[in-house]
Amino acid sequence: MAKIKEVIVVEGKDDTINIKKALDVDTIETNGSAVSHETLAQIQELAAKRGVIIFTDPDFNGERIRKIVSEAVPNAKHAFIKRQDGVPKNTGGSLGVEHASKEVILAALENIYTASEDAPELISHTDLLAAKLIGGPQARKNRELLGMYLNIGYVNGKQLMKRLHMFQITRADFLEAVARIHEGE
Repeated sequence: MAKIKEVIVVEGKDDTINIKKALDVDTIETNGSAVSHETLAQIQELAAKRGVIIFTDPDFNGERIRKIVSEAVPNAKHAFIKRQDGVPKNTGGSLGVEHASKEVILAALENIYTASEDAPELISHTDLLAAKLIGGPQARKNRELLGMYLNIGYVNGKQLMKRLHMFQITRADFLEAVARIHEGE
């Protein structure tokens, strides 16, 4: 079984259990969306020693945790699953990493991103409007598809430019993903 050097930041013990079925890894659990100062301090220490990969659920709370941890550890790596890959098998469960298959987890960890604040801005606000990613009735659905195609997770319209910039999405990759979105219309 493969071993990952970095520590994976997850939301809870069920995420840890599921990820450990796929590979040999150490995790740290945030235990919900109210990440404690102690947990953030531990994550910062681990980031300095081993590096961390933020691997949260593809929902509002997962994005909130990702943002909190990213602010504390700007050089953290990011792994994402698609919303449909985190749907529980039984009704009544919540969306999350704990429901992802081994193949989905491995694919997400093979396609990690490292955030960078000093990346050149390659995509403009005008590009987002032209691609119907903001300001229109289809914008949310288009952003969901963009996040899926670029493997950067879902993000709202206000945060889209920042996410594309932070993950250094090239103009060519952006345009290719937009073309795929509009092929399906």
